[in-house]
Amino acid sequence: MENIKVDNLRDRVYVLMALLPSDNVTTYGDIAAMAGHPYAARQVGEIAHGGPSNLPWHRLVNSRGGLAVGFPGGQCTQRLMLEQDGILCDDRYRVVNFKERRWHQNL
Repeated sequence: MENIKVDNLRDRVYVLMALLPSDNVTTYGDIAAMAGHPYAARQVGEIAHGGPSNLPWHRLVNSRGGLAVGFPGGQCTQRLMLEQDGILCDDRYRVVNFKERRWHQNL
């Protein structure tokens, strides 16, 4: 992210979500930390709810790999969208192989 100039958390979240590999998920906390605001997971959630529809918000999950209760259309919709990306969920609405599917890095 050093090469991309952004001035605020919202723009950083948008950039990071655009970089999210199509076969991975990430967490609110991971995005917050990668954006330089490690304690802003809730703010990331707020940003996600009003963010551009062309970003893969359905691949944003909680710290345990659980799907978002407040996802538009509910967890069933988020699960279907993840499955379209080849990301499976269990019957408790958690990402299967979450540790392997989780995207977080120092940018």
